[in-house]
This record gives sequence, C-alpha cells and structure tokens, in this order.
Amino acid sequence: MSISIISLIWLTLWINMAQLQQGGPDEKEKTTALKDLLSRIDLDELMKKDEPPLEFPDTLEGFEYAFNEKGQLRHITTGEPFVFNAREDLHRWNQKRYEALGEIITKYIYELLEKDCNLKKISLPVDATESEPKNFIFMSEDAMTNPDKLMVLIHGSGVVRAGQWARRLIINEDLDSGTQIPYIKRAMDEGYGVIVLNPNENYIEVEKTKSQVQLSSDGSDEPAEKRERKDKTFKEAKKRRDFYEKYRNPQKEKEMVPLYIRDNGSPEEHLIYVWDHFITHSAAENTFFVAHSYGGLAFVELMIQREADVKNKVTAVALTDSVHNVWHQEAGKTIREWMRENCCNWVSSSEPLDTSVESMLPDCPRVSAGSIHQDSRIKKEEKKIVHVFKWPTFHVKI
Repeated sequence: MSISIISLIWLTLWINMAQLQQGGPDEKEKTTALKDLLSRIDLDELMKKDEPPLEFPDTLEGFEYAFNEKGQLRHITTGEPFVFNAREDLHRWNQKRYEALGEIITKYIYELLEKDCNLKKISLPVDATESEPKNFIFMSEDAMTNPDKLMVLIHGSGVVRAGQWARRLIINEDLDSGTQIPYIKRAMDEGYGVIVLNPNENYIEVEKTKSQVQLSSDGSDEPAEKRERKDKTFKEAKKRRDFYEKYRNPQKEKEMVPLYIRDNGSPEEHLIYVWDHFITHSAAENTFFVAHSYGGLAFVELMIQREADVKNKVTAVALTDSVHNVWHQEAGKTIREWMRENCCNWVSSSEPLDTSVESMLPDCPRVSAGSIHQDSRIKKEEKKIVHVFKWPTFHVKI
C-alpha cells in the first residue's frame, strides 16, 4: 500500500464522517463507530512499510553525481541532470535525499572557496573555546589590508551557506548560476578585498537526552502570569506539532535541540559581529556590500545599530530582491535618506534590466533585474553589480 493510497483512505473516511455528522441519531452512532475505526488504524506501521530508511550517502560519489567541467551536476554514468523524484509517491523521502545532497554540496562549495578562490576560513567567535559551537566566514588575504576597496557578500535566508546564492540553481543549473564564486573572482580581479559572510549558520544541533527538561520559552525575570501564558502556548503548539509529526514522520528521527553560536544566533547578529570585529577594522577606504533577499534586511538592521560607522565606511550597497522594510524595522529618516543616495535594489520584474520600478517605500531606488524569477536572475546582475557599481547617485566604478 503506497502513501498516496493511505492518504486517499483517510480522505474518504473523513468525508464520510463529515457527512454522517450532519444526520440524525443513527448517523451519529455510525460516526462514533467510524471514529473508533480510525483510532485503530496504525498509520505509523502502514507508512513504515512503504518508506525506505532515511539513510543517504555522505559524498557526491556515493550519490553517483559529480560536477562536470561546465560546473553542472551530472550523473556519473548516464550524464543526466539530477532527478528529484528518485522514487515515485515518496515525496518526503525524495525531499530528505535532496537535503542530504545539499549538505554535501555546501561542503563542496566551502572547499572551492578555499582552493579555487584562495580565500581563508576564519572561525567565529574569534575568542571561541575548543568546545563551544562555532560559525565562520571566508576572506581574501588582503581583506583587512587592502587600502582601496572591500566587497562584502551576504546571501539570503534558508538552507544556503557561505558562497551560495541559491541551492536550486547549483543543483539544477550550474555553479556559476547558484554560487558567489563568479562575484568573488571578478571582484578580486578588479582589485577588491573580499569578505564572504555565513549568516545562516546560527547553531549546531545535538541529540536531546532523556534527562533534559524542556525549558519554558524565555525570561525568568518575566511576571509569573506572562510566563505561564507563554508556557501554555508553547505546550499547545508542541502538542499540535507532535500530533502532525506522528503521521508525517513515521520513521521517528532523533529529537534534536539547538546550541546557538555565541553572538551569531541570527543573520542580523552575525553581520553586526563581523562588522565590529572585521569590516570596521579593515583598511579599505571604500566598502561595498552585495546583499541578497534577507541579507538586505540584515544590512538595514546593521545601519540601525551602527548608523554613524556605516555611513563613514560604506560607499555603496547593491541589494537583490531585498526583503527589508524600513517601516517595520523602524529605520529613521536619516537612514532612509542615506539609502536613497547610496543603495539600489534590483528586483524581480518582467521589465528590461535596469528599468525603474515603482516602490511604495521611501528608501532606496528599485530597478528591474530583468527576470520575474528571483533565483534565475542572480547571474544576470553579476556583470552589472560587480563590474560597474554605477547608477545616477553613485557613479562608482569597481
């Protein structure tokens, strides 16, 4: 019995039960009997019989894939692109397989940043002990000493890590389309120091032990009544999640808990930390940011927290489909004015590249990225952003 058939059975039973509930006493008795029947169905066992173990290779070779000379991911035997639906009617298994492959690719990109781009890996926090969880960034040899110009790259939210713009593009198209490597190489060729941020690496996961007690959501200093409400909300949400997970995840995976990385527990924290410990101490007279999606929001938060320093250090900011919001983030008037003069946001649009796009927010200019698909236009912007940081307010060549 496949998972799709199981789903169909459930749907049929629920429809019948809903119809019976609208009737009289006889129908209600049938409803009770139907509920009893449902309670006896062990979906865990049914689904376990169908879903293969969630065990996957830990190398590209194990997946039987490799990147060819064009940077395209191809099957080593057939030469075909990656196939997501390796097993029909097993979407969850296919998704887990895709995620496992993505983790391998992340490590592969890290290797390229060091070996192909000659960047060095710097651990964070800078004073981390041997035992505490760590993040890291990558930077060129001259990132701190280049007297002229420095470029800082920030990707968006989600599963992407340092050196990536979009995992989907890396897997389905090629390395040039989905990674920051073309930006890095071109910037270095143009005489830039480079810093590559890693804002999504905020914690490590460790297996939860039986002795661990689930702590309340936060705040021992909060009033007891408020803390009780938060605890109740948390417990109700966990109960709903566990009920759903029972049927979505019959192969009981290990329960994990996050250990957050000190001073790097969010993209915003990460950027502020790198700013305070690296960027602000760099020798570059001109610092340029390229920030994609959530990276734009993190940059605006940096401005809010370090406004004077940013204005003194940063020359220009190229945003791509930034999700920042100056109202929600409560950016002040002076920040909005600075952004209008020093930032530009390339956004997904069917208009030709660089066509002005109307904005409802009083911050930076918005122009078309020349594509309606957010991921697919990243490479298209590379030449515009990296080769020439030039629009009416800047005229800054890089």
